Amino acid sequence: VQLQASGGGLVQTGGSLRLSCAASETIFSINVMGWYRQAPGKRRELVASITSAHSTLYADSVKGRFTISKDNAQNTVYLQMNNLKPEDTAVYYCHVLGHLGTLELDYWGQGTLVTVSS
Repeated sequence: VQLQASGGGLVQTGGSLRLSCAASETIFSINVMGWYRQAPGKRRELVASITSAHSTLYADSVKGRFTISKDNAQNTVYLQMNNLKPEDTAVYYCHVLGHLGTLELDYWGQGTLVTVSS
């Protein structure tokens, strides 16, 4: 399974970006899709996640600014990022957690860079 992330780029403070991540195949059941980010010198952190039941979870730092959504038919997860701040600058990674029978599966995308200029 490959996760293809796109949508990163350079934006000014207050601007918006929309990240997308599509799974190449889904022979397994997807339980959770999410976005993580890692800034230089920092640990990777959860930004937002969405379950198969569409329950969402957000990091406190992005609540009210970011929205996660997914298209089950396209096996795609999106992250709409509004009112971006310089501290949002990071490489953003999509993540999928699923299962095939009793086997738990865990996949990461290649990362897309988001740079917010002040």
